[in-house]
Amino acid sequence: MTALLSDPLCRQHDPGPGHPESHKRYDAVHAGLRDAGLGTRMKSFPAREITQEDLLLAHTPGYLELAKDEILRGEEQLSTGDTSVSPTSWEAALRAAGCALAAVDAVMRGEADNAFCAVRPPGHHANANRGMGFCVLNNVALAARHAQRRHGISRVLIVDWDVHHGNGTQDIFYEDDSVFFFSTHQSPLYPGTGRATEAGAGKGLGATLNCPLPAGSGRAEIFEAFEQKLIPAADAFQPEFVIISAGFDSRIGDPLGNFKLTDEDFADLTAMMLAVAKKHAGGRLISALEGGYNLAGLASAVAAHVGALLASGS
Repeated sequence: MTALLSDPLCRQHDPGPGHPESHKRYDAVHAGLRDAGLGTRMKSFPAREITQEDLLLAHTPGYLELAKDEILRGEEQLSTGDTSVSPTSWEAALRAAGCALAAVDAVMRGEADNAFCAVRPPGHHANANRGMGFCVLNNVALAARHAQRRHGISRVLIVDWDVHHGNGTQDIFYEDDSVFFFSTHQSPLYPGTGRATEAGAGKGLGATLNCPLPAGSGRAEIFEAFEQKLIPAADAFQPEFVIISAGFDSRIGDPLGNFKLTDEDFADLTAMMLAVAKKHAGGRLISALEGGYNLAGLASAVAAHVGALLASGS
């Protein structure tokens, strides 16, 4: 059984007129699930009421105070970077993170085999002390730490297939050997990180694996990275929990990237990650929405992804 984690408050985050990360993305995802007949096959779970203690699993007290204060007093952009916000953005970000934590809870308690978090704002550019890109809180980093600190998981694999590099997630775990971060992403492209030489530091050396690829890359290049690099790395790491930063701006036709993945490719990548989770992690897997800005493409890609999640239990 696949859990669906979402919250109407995620729709209320408003980065401003014409911004690609608009509430229309939330609508498109839910419409895609509905039109594909998938929503009724999933069990909905509410967001976890997220606490300051939860947030401190991945973010510094200073950043949390600054971000909350700037958002609630009506600033249009966080002073830490290029993140556009509105007065509703703090509560939306809390709900997005709360959905990710609730997804971990549902899977760890055996209430679902896996879970998809249809949330916004996305999170993978936010690091411990800085909001960046379209991101305020790092949803997948908080979920990984929650799995470790609240559920006793030792090793977490985070796989990021967004067209942009998840620099925030990488930064948070760069010196940590208990979280393996893998990313395929277009290079050069925002945020300019994710070189193959970025492999972790200290005891985390070797627990970061970046596969930067040129514009125009598609199934052949991305699947080669997954099959030839990620799968052997996962076999060596033996994760106890798998998290996907599910960015669908790596789909063909996205306005912010130039990768060529199709809906079928996303279904196959999902099946590959489910196989990793089944082999090493008792099937425990969640995914959280990151990018995806062609609304029709986002809707169909999410449906393909969720369809593959549902198929794992059939």
